[in-house]
Amino acid sequence: MGKYDGLAKIIVQNVGGKENITGLAHCITRLRFRLADESKAQTDVLKQTDGIVTVVQSGGLCQVVIGSR
Repeated sequence: MGKYDGLAKIIVQNVGGKENITGLAHCITRLRFRLADESKAQTDVLKQTDGIVTVVQSGGLCQVVIGSR
């Protein structure tokens, strides 16, 4: 397993599972998810997860900001 495999599993689970992800883009610090149903995203859980700085939902995107707090 890689360094971020566990974090990746937590993120996918808490954005509603892989079946809820209709698109994904990334940059150095952000994962930008387009979700089929935004209400399935558990943003409070993600925000409390080590390795995640914050989560922003806006304009049909769920952005997960990765890094140290």
